[in-house]
Amino acid sequence: MIELSDSFELLKYLKEQDLLENHSEFWWPNENNFEIFLGAILTQNTKWENVEKSLTNLREKNLLSLLAIDQVDLETLILAITPSGFKNQKSIRIKKIVSNILEEFLTFESFCENVSKEWLLEQKGIGLETADAILCYACKQEIMVVDKYTQKLVSSFGYEFETYEDLQAWCEYGINDNLDKIFDLYGYEISLNKLYCRFHGKIVEYMKTRNKQFNKGKK
Repeated sequence: MIELSDSFELLKYLKEQDLLENHSEFWWPNENNFEIFLGAILTQNTKWENVEKSLTNLREKNLLSLLAIDQVDLETLILAITPSGFKNQKSIRIKKIVSNILEEFLTFESFCENVSKEWLLEQKGIGLETADAILCYACKQEIMVVDKYTQKLVSSFGYEFETYEDLQAWCEYGINDNLDKIFDLYGYEISLNKLYCRFHGKIVEYMKTRNKQFNKGKK
């Protein structure tokens, strides 16, 4: 295991692993911003494979817009997102946040351009990780998502953080403080949003691979 002095060195180490070779430019499995928004909520307490089934159901029922979600009856929405689990709770919360977006921002495009983290955290069922996933991947804001994978990985290098915000600050600081080195590493001036997306993606893919190897070794 290598020694790290900051998150830049972690990024550099992960980049050498070619973890995102077969993934999209911003890592998230879907590039439609409204689907990313829904996926960030649906993925709570479930596997991404289940979210994909729910998104397919929503796509087939033409329920991939604010107005469509707002106008559809609750039972139809519940049925569509059943694969993601907690179907009743998630359906009610999705309907409510969609209604609030329409009231506050009028359009999803305006929401993406103007929403704040504080506004998202005021919505029922939206925690720090979900809010940041929406801001980073759907709204293309310069915010890094950190999760249990991130916490577990940096912990293996000897770093312990008491709060989500402390871990996020450590990840973002090492990136912001070394942008020139990162541009050299990538060979071009990668945007900060894209960098955060891919950094988080690298962490997730690295930890998934490591977990598979660990589980395989136990057999």
